[in-house]
Amino acid sequence: MSSDQPSLFDESAKEKPSDTGLAKNSDRAAQLHEQLNQANYAYYVLDNPSFPDAEYDRLFHELKDIEAQFPQLLTSDSPTQRVGATPLSHFDQVTHEVAMLSLDNAFNEDDMGDFNRRVSERINSSDDIEYACEPKLDGIAVSLLYENGLLVRGATRGDGSTGENITQNIRTVASIPLKLLGSDYPPVLEVRGEVYMPKNSFESLNILARKNDEKEFVNPRNAAAGSLRQLDSKITASRRLEFCCYSLGRVEGRDMPAKHSEILAQFSTWGFKTNAESKVVQGVEGCLAYYQQLAEKRNQLSYEIDGIVFKVNDIALQQRLGFVSRAPRWAIAHKFPAQEEMTVLEGVDFQVGRTGAITPVARLKPVFVGGVTVSNATLHNMDEIKRLDVRIGDTVVIHRAGDVIPKLARVVLDRRPDDAAIIEMLTRCPVCDSHIERLEDEAIARCSGGLVCGAQRKEAIKHFASRKAMDIDGLGDKIVEQLVDENLISSFVDLYSLDLDSVANLERMAQKSAQNLLAAIEDSKKTTLAKFLYSLGIREVGVTTAQNLQNHFFDIRTLVKADFETLIAVQDVGPIVAQHILNFFSESHNQVVIDGLLQAGIHWPQVEVKTADQLPLASQTFVVTGTLSLMGRDEAKSYLQALGAKVAGSVSAKTHALVAGEKAGSKLKKAQDLGIEILDEAAFIQLLSEHGIDHGQ
Repeated sequence: MSSDQPSLFDESAKEKPSDTGLAKNSDRAAQLHEQLNQANYAYYVLDNPSFPDAEYDRLFHELKDIEAQFPQLLTSDSPTQRVGATPLSHFDQVTHEVAMLSLDNAFNEDDMGDFNRRVSERINSSDDIEYACEPKLDGIAVSLLYENGLLVRGATRGDGSTGENITQNIRTVASIPLKLLGSDYPPVLEVRGEVYMPKNSFESLNILARKNDEKEFVNPRNAAAGSLRQLDSKITASRRLEFCCYSLGRVEGRDMPAKHSEILAQFSTWGFKTNAESKVVQGVEGCLAYYQQLAEKRNQLSYEIDGIVFKVNDIALQQRLGFVSRAPRWAIAHKFPAQEEMTVLEGVDFQVGRTGAITPVARLKPVFVGGVTVSNATLHNMDEIKRLDVRIGDTVVIHRAGDVIPKLARVVLDRRPDDAAIIEMLTRCPVCDSHIERLEDEAIARCSGGLVCGAQRKEAIKHFASRKAMDIDGLGDKIVEQLVDENLISSFVDLYSLDLDSVANLERMAQKSAQNLLAAIEDSKKTTLAKFLYSLGIREVGVTTAQNLQNHFFDIRTLVKADFETLIAVQDVGPIVAQHILNFFSESHNQVVIDGLLQAGIHWPQVEVKTADQLPLASQTFVVTGTLSLMGRDEAKSYLQALGAKVAGSVSAKTHALVAGEKAGSKLKKAQDLGIEILDEAAFIQLLSEHGIDHGQ
């Protein structure tokens, strides 16, 4: 043995690495204490979260691991020993007779397997355990105390032992009963649940904030917390909060059911809202299947959830399993992948769209969020950049939910470097070097180059050829780009003078495919006035507006000569859209293009002027939602418009009927709430048939 190699039995040699590890982890634990305490203060007291939940969870679990490895570092003031945050001082304090504890988290299937194994071992059972499954609502935990059926107190969880008395605000939440239904409720009953803000309420609240030039809320949970902490209950009442119960607290004078799911069912009979997605399953496999089901459905829900809560359903087993210091052993929250993450804004690129709109795009240090790696996020416009106060070099929070385009949600200002650079709008187009202009009443800056701008030219032709426009089969994005890059076309008109040899010589094209493409271009000459108008790419003129213009003017010559007053008389054409139409037809280069297209042979059937008898739905407004199996939604909308109906994008009290396909989502629920007539696909086809339209099933 080498003389400098320590003996295995040398006690001093074994102590040194431990001492080093203890010192190193002591410093890290102190640092984590500070970070987590500051995060708790920002989130719970200031209602202004400093970083995403996922980052908090990572730091929290890092500290838990250190304390498990070095128990001497575990102190009573550790964030791991605290359930919530310090209550706000301007509300009266409430002491919870039964502590409101939080839940341990699972982040993957292995964590769920470990939880199930621990439960099985503690109850000494090899049978599948029955679990109650509930979506984990992203709101604020509250306690509701009823005496003799009357609501006497509402309180926040606070730190788990002491919360805040928010009774006056709680009374404004319509889904919370002020008096319990029935007569079989206990003399003393404490119900626990989540106060949350539905997605549509959150969107409306932030729209109003922007209108009033006020600070927007970061997310629905933050908005719910801020609403419950209003000293003026009238403000709380205006926020349209909802409540969903999930557990029993204190109860006196009545035996309660033996299972958690049965307790929730009992709550329903007393007038409480419970989650419709709740379910009872067998074993951990049932839990994982439920988790996957809700993960797929998550973005269709009318409220935010960030995971699933699994509870041992049998109350007697819950009591046997008991609690650890901050959480029950019989429940766990299986978190969804984080929808928010932090990264660094490394730069900003400016993209030019089909209409010349200049969009700043954040170039990010790649980060995994919402199930994908994100390296870019739209910044929308310079007003949004100003609102966010974002700079190059900033640490930013990126939000991505489902298939939603990644969004830069906010800046972590306390991590801003000294050399962070202010973002400036370009003065010249990055594609064609034309002047960039921004109208006084518009947020978006635009390239003034029009069809001379390569970016706009390509995108305009792609739009022209798209399915809802001229529907030129085979003229995909790559073919358009080749045609423009090879200087074979410079406008829509040039498509109709392409020759076979030029097309066949393009990359990945052959004689047959070239012939097919030219045939599709020729076929596109026969269209409708509405499709032609849509294909031109007039700003704010979508499929529905184009159809309305066709129904109103019947002829393009009449439309081109229409003045402002005539245009705003068209259904759903307001002053802004009317001005865009006027501007488009007044431009000489657009006139040349339209004339060229008509001379190339584009034509459409003469639009029939219909009488009132031929428009039986003229006074009615319809909304189409969900997936229809026998037709597309656009086809359904066109049928309705042909019968004179107005087709709206959202459900309101003015809606006559909703056409609902599969996976209809929130529009269906709103229609049900408003008592609006709902037509499934079969009923819709029957309606069309009654008015002389044969869909041809």
